[in-house]
Amino acid sequence: MVGIEWLKPGVFFGSILFALMGVIIFWLCFVIIDKLTPYQLWTEIVEHKNQALATVVAAMCLAIGLIVAAAIHGG
Repeated sequence: MVGIEWLKPGVFFGSILFALMGVIIFWLCFVIIDKLTPYQLWTEIVEHKNQALATVVAAMCLAIGLIVAAAIHGG
């Protein structure tokens, strides 16, 4: 019965709630960082094909994701 522990409603809905919280916090952080930069990140990456900026944004996304995950897991 240990293998289906995650199927309990409390565990399942708690996981969904924390996942949604993580995505919302991550999105808010991305929007804030986008507003703090002197150019639009998405336009610069997609339309102008700025690979250096894409690499920096990818590293930022990983860092924000790790911080959000640690905050949710620790809380």
